[in-house]
Amino acid sequence: MTQRTSEEQHRMDKQFLIECLTTDLATMLIEDYGYTMEKALDTLYKSHTYEKLERDSTSLYYQSPVYVMEHLMEELSCERKEQYKWEI
Repeated sequence: MTQRTSEEQHRMDKQFLIECLTTDLATMLIEDYGYTMEKALDTLYKSHTYEKLERDSTSLYYQSPVYVMEHLMEELSCERKEQYKWEI
């Protein structure tokens, strides 16, 4: 059995945390906001929040799903306002 370097372990831990958060966030979008699974995952993966989630510098992947969901909903709210502004 080979030993992992601390950098490899950090990368694997981070990926695991992101995957867990992704599952939780998609479930919240489905259960609380009526999204389909496809729309929930599409929305999440295309969001700036998800980009931040993947960045080491933000450490957002250490936060709770509720905290990250607040950021996602704020982002989506701003996007809807911007879209509405252009439709008028």
